[in-house]
Parts: sequence; structure tokens; C-alpha cells
Amino acid sequence: MKSILITGASSGIGRATAELFLQTGWRVGLIARRADRLNAMAAEHPNAVALPADVTDPKAMRQAFEDFGHIDVLFNNAGLFGVSAPIDEVPLEVWTEVMQVNINGMFITAQLAFEQMRKQADGGRIINNGSLSAYVPRPGSVCYTMSKHAVTGLTRTLSLDGRPFNIACGQIDIGNAESELVADLKAANPEMDTMDVAHAASSVLHMAQMPAQANVQFMTVMATKMPYIGRG
Repeated sequence: MKSILITGASSGIGRATAELFLQTGWRVGLIARRADRLNAMAAEHPNAVALPADVTDPKAMRQAFEDFGHIDVLFNNAGLFGVSAPIDEVPLEVWTEVMQVNINGMFITAQLAFEQMRKQADGGRIINNGSLSAYVPRPGSVCYTMSKHAVTGLTRTLSLDGRPFNIACGQIDIGNAESELVADLKAANPEMDTMDVAHAASSVLHMAQMPAQANVQFMTVMATKMPYIGRG
């Protein structure tokens, strides 16, 4: 049975992805801070392992990895948006919180996965959740946009550093999947085009199922009518 660890698994893209992998027969490690949600999912699926942990806590994350054991794939997904405002209206504590989760949390999780995968004969695969914001920003998204540009740098570095150890790394850049984060944005912009979060989950599954000799380096999946392509 193939195994995957998913961070941010209690809601949104992470939860939808976890549920799809569970239905497909994978062993799934569920990492998030909300233990009640993870335990409820694990109670419904014998191949799910609830691993409550904060991605910014190195000790808790190391324990989660040790408890789960062999890992074929990591979906490095946990993230925050922060406030929607121009930079001079962003409180420093909000900036710090977003960087702590979206950069430090991503780094801690990737580091632990890399450390474990390089010891495995079959290596492994890391899939980072980037965003369209890794390329182009929304107005008033300085915290999120800067953090997601950093994720792209992480993906590229892991791709290079992982080659000697059979560790592949790719990035999925998702636009307007219907999650809690996007629901908040859509509340302020009812005309926003969105897509079912299931399409994001199935895209992660496609990346995870690639054979060891192949890798989806970057994938963009988004609502068809998003104003991402073109000029105003």
C-alpha cells in the first residue's frame, strides 16, 4: 500500500485530497492542528492515521513523521492567506504568522520528509502546494504572494538536491478551488470564478501516481475563467 503524508489535512484542499487518496486505497497520514477533525476522518477510514501537529513545531512534526513510518509522498500543503490589504495596512504580527506557516512550516515539513526519503531505497516524492500567487499576485496579498514565491524556490532547490537520492519534487499551483480560504475572498467578490476543490485533489493524485522516472515539475490547475491569462 502506497503512503502519503498531507499537511493542512483538516480542511479545504488538504481534506479533499486526503479523502480522495483514502478512497483510492492509499495509507494517509493526516497532519493539522485540529485533532478532532483528524480523529473523525481516521475513525471512518482504517487506512488513515491522525497525526495532530502544528507544522511550525519541529518537535511535534518529527514525532508525526516517526509515528507514520515509511512515506512514499508528501503533500506539503498547509498555508495561511493573512489579511487582504496594501502593505502599509498589514500588521507585522500578521506578516510574521503567515511567514511562520507558509515558509517555516513548509521548510520544516520538507526537511523531515527529505531526511527520511534519502534513507529509503526507493526515495520518495514531495509535492508542494504553491499557488497562482507564486507567479502573479492578487491586489492586497503581499504576505501570501511573497510566501508563495518562496515556495517556488523551495521546489526548485529540492528538485536539484533530491536527484542523488531518488527524491522527486514538484509543485501544484491552484487557482480558486472552493475552500474556506477562497470562500472568504469570494464573499468580498461575488463574481469570482471558482472550481470544485475535487479538481485540485485529483491533480495531486495524478502527480503522486507518476512513476519514479517521471515528475510533474509544475502544474497549474484553476477555474477556467480566472483573470490569470491576458492583459487589462
